Amino acid sequence: MKLHYSKLLLFSLPLNILAHSKNKRYIVLHKRTTTSRVLSERDTYTSIYDNDPEMEYVKENFNRQMSQRFEEYNERVNDKRKKSKEQCDKDIQQIILKDRIEKSLEEKVEKFCLRCGCGLGGVAASVGIFGGIAISELKKAATAAAIEEAIAAGTKVTIETAITELKELTYIYGLIGDNLKAILGTITNFRTQTPMVYAVYGASQKACESVTIGNGGGNQLYCSILQEKQREVFTKLGQAGAKAITAGNTQKTSVQTAALEKIDTTFLNCSTAITASVIAILIIVLVMVIIYLILRYRRKKKMKKKQQYTNLLKE
Repeated sequence: MKLHYSKLLLFSLPLNILAHSKNKRYIVLHKRTTTSRVLSERDTYTSIYDNDPEMEYVKENFNRQMSQRFEEYNERVNDKRKKSKEQCDKDIQQIILKDRIEKSLEEKVEKFCLRCGCGLGGVAASVGIFGGIAISELKKAATAAAIEEAIAAGTKVTIETAITELKELTYIYGLIGDNLKAILGTITNFRTQTPMVYAVYGASQKACESVTIGNGGGNQLYCSILQEKQREVFTKLGQAGAKAITAGNTQKTSVQTAALEKIDTTFLNCSTAITASVIAILIIVLVMVIIYLILRYRRKKKMKKKQQYTNLLKE
C-alpha cells in the first residue's frame, strides 16, 4: 500500500481539530485536583520541608510508631527465643535422662547376661565333672553292695541246700542235726566243698567223743559208722557240699546279674539326665552370650551414631 505525503498532511488537519475541539462533551480534559507532596530527585537536597510543622508531625508520628513496632518485635523475638531455648533445654534434659536410663538398663542387662552366662558355664562344667565323678563312685559303691548281697544270698542257699542234702545222711544228721545250721554258719569260704566237709566231719567227731565219754547208747551206732566207713562218709559229704556250692553259686550269679543290670540301667539314666542337663545349660549359656553380644553391638552402634550427631552439631 502506497501513500503520498500530500495525503498524510491532509490527515493531520482533522486530527488536530478533534484534539482541540471543545464542542465534544465526551472528550474530558484532565485537570489536577490535588497537590503532590512527593519529593522529586531534584528536591532531595533542598530544605523546603525543614520547618514544615505538618511534616514534622508526620516524621515524629512515623518514628514513634516504628520504634514502638521495633520494640514489640524485639520483645516477641526475645520471648520466642526464650521459650525456644527453654523448650530446647527441656528436650535436651529429657533426651539425656532417657539416654541415661536406656544406657543404664542396657548395661545392667549386658552385665546380667554376662554374669549369668559365666555362672551357668561354671555350673555346666561342675555338673559335668562332679556329676560324672559322683556317678562313678556311687556306681562302685552300688556294685560292691550288690556283690555282697549276691554273696549273702548265695551263702544262704548254700547252707539251706547243704542241710537238705545232709538230712539224707542219717548218721551225720542224727549226731549234729540240731547244730548243723550253726556249724555251717561258721564257714567263711564256700568256694570249695573242703571247708564244709571238714567242718561237718569235725563236729561229728566231737559229738562222738562226747557220746563215748558219756557212755550214751543212742548215737553209738552213728559213731561206729563214721569210724568204719570214713572214706565213704567223706565222699558223701563232698558230694553234698558240691551240690550246695553249685546251688549257692547259681543263686549268687543270678542275684548279682539282676542287681548289676538294675544298677547299669539306673546309672545310665542318671548319666543321660546329667548329659541332657549339661547340654541345656550350655544352650542357655550360648543364648545369654548371643544376647550380650547383640546388646553390646547395638549400644556401640548408638554411641557411634550419637558421636556423629555431636560432631555434626559442633561443625
